Order: sequence, then structure tokens, then C-alpha cells
Amino acid sequence: MSPAPQQAPQNAPQHAPTITHLPLSERLKPWLPVLLVPVLIVAGYFAIPQTSSWLTLTVSGLAMGMMIFVIASGMTLVFGLMDVINFGHGAFISFGAFVGTTVLLMLSSMTGAPSLFLNLLAISAAVLAAMVVTGAIGWGFERAIVRPVYGSHLKQILVTMGGLIVAEQMIYVLWGGQEIVILRPETLKGAVTFAGATLEKYRLLAVAVGLVLFLAMRAVLRRTKLGLIVRAGVDNPEMVQALGYNITRVFVGVFIAGSALAGLGGVMWALYQEVITAHMGNEIMILVFVVVIIGGLGSVEGCFIGALTVGLMQNYIAFLEPKLALVSNIALMVAILMWRPMGMVPVVKAKG
Repeated sequence: MSPAPQQAPQNAPQHAPTITHLPLSERLKPWLPVLLVPVLIVAGYFAIPQTSSWLTLTVSGLAMGMMIFVIASGMTLVFGLMDVINFGHGAFISFGAFVGTTVLLMLSSMTGAPSLFLNLLAISAAVLAAMVVTGAIGWGFERAIVRPVYGSHLKQILVTMGGLIVAEQMIYVLWGGQEIVILRPETLKGAVTFAGATLEKYRLLAVAVGLVLFLAMRAVLRRTKLGLIVRAGVDNPEMVQALGYNITRVFVGVFIAGSALAGLGGVMWALYQEVITAHMGNEIMILVFVVVIIGGLGSVEGCFIGALTVGLMQNYIAFLEPKLALVSNIALMVAILMWRPMGMVPVVKAKG
């Protein structure tokens, strides 16, 4: 006799689970912020009649975006990790520009030499001096001004704005109130021609520096223990403290690093504009805040995408309709926040 067929368990599934496929729009949703930059570049290509003009404006926009990213990257980590609204960040930009310019003027024999190596060596010395000075100023700024007002946004705005005003006056005392004109190193003057477009040498260098810095920051944040602690501190500082890490030291370290990056950005912006003033940091802070907000608090990737978007938008609109250039980035911020209220690549939840 053949054995009786065994009955299936009562709670066994009666049919194989169905596999649901997400619609294309849902699958593309996480990638939409990344696609924003190439979409904007393509839109600029069709909006600008001459290809050479489009290429020149695109490189200029990318260079401007990279420099804004250098300045804003430190601020977005400070904003996301420490919940500090630091209007004094502009002071670090100005101090970095003046310190870097002073070093470059002292090394005029190197900057005037027709040698790329000597020119880059002089810029490196200026950048190092600016980052050391602004990092030290940032340490003092955090201890004396920011630390007493943790947790109070209104007080943070008032005291950091006051710190910015005091810093500007210190620049007047140390360097005077006149504009200082700075010439780019000899081998970075002028432009190269590619496909009929004129591409400034310095802007190409700025694109390269910004890209290297972004990749380096991303590697540190994602592949090192320090980066893990910082990212965890952005998301849940109480848990990081409970695990035995001194979150206060992490706060201070990030603040110093953000200040030093602002100094680096100040040197790059000074060479970009070829003139520096005591209030130059205050002027660029509008673009920095736009980038930090639309990128997402604490997100280096979002800051990078936002900075490139702002730089490209500024250059394209200024060429197509100069009268709208001043409001184009504010309109961009409003549009992105209506689309993604937490920014393009949000990292931290809104703090209640």
C-alpha cells in the first residue's frame, strides 16, 4: 500500500508571496537630488544659444559652486551636529581671506614666478596659514560666544551676529578699511580655450580642489571611526555620549574644522574675486545659508549638490536675465523646500 499523503500544516502559506514592483517614480525618488545638477546643465545647454558660452558659464558655475561648498561644508556639520545657527561663520571667511592674502603678498617672488610648482607652493602656504588662524579663532569663538547659548536659537543669532561685527572691526584695526587687490599667481592667470569656450585656469583649479575636498570629506565621514562618531552625533548625540565618547570634544573638533574650512574658502574666494574687503564674508553668507538649507542639515552630499545647483543657477540666470540674478537662488530655495521640506538629502530630524 502506498503511504497516505501527508497534510500540509494549517498555518503554511497557501500560495507563494507576490513580488510587488515599485513604480519607476518611487525608485527614482532617492536619486532625484543627484539628477538635479545634470538636469540643470542640460537645461542651460538648451536655453543658452551658443555652445561656447554655455560651456564657459558651466565651468564658472561649477567653480563658484565648489568654492561655496568649501565654505558651507563645515557650517552644515556644525548646524546639523550642534544645532547652532552661527552667523559669525562669515568672520572666518574674511579672516581667512586677509590672512591668506597677507601670506601671498609676502611670497610675491613665488607667486610672480612663471613656475606652477612655486605658485601652488605659495597658495598652499597661504591656505595653511589661513586654516590655522581661522581654526584657532573658531576655537575661541565656540568657547567664549557659542557655548553659553547652546539650545537657544534666538540668543545664538544675536551673539554670533555680534561676534561677526566685532570680527569685522578687528579686520579694520589690523588691515585697515581699504579694499586690497590681490593678483592671481602667474601660471593661474588667463584662460585656456576648449571647443571655442574660454575657461579660466583658476576656475578649473577651483573645480578640482572642491571635488577632491568633497571626496576626502565623504571618505572620512563614511570610512573612518571618527566619521562614524560624527555621523552618529548628528543623528543621536545622547546615544554617542552614553557609549562613552565625549560628545563635547566632538562638537568642538567639528566647530574648529568648520572654521578652518571657512578660512580655506576665504582664500579661494579672494583669488576668485581678486579683491577683498572686511565685509566680504558677510556678503557671501546669504549663498552659504541657502546651500545649507536646501542641502539638508548635516549632509555633506546635500551641501555639495546644493552648492553646485546654486553656482550654476547664479551664472545661467545672470547671463540670460541679469535682473533676476539676485532673486534666483531665493526662488530656488523656496521651490526645493516646497518639494523637500527637510532639504534634498536630509540627515537629521527637525529638533523640536
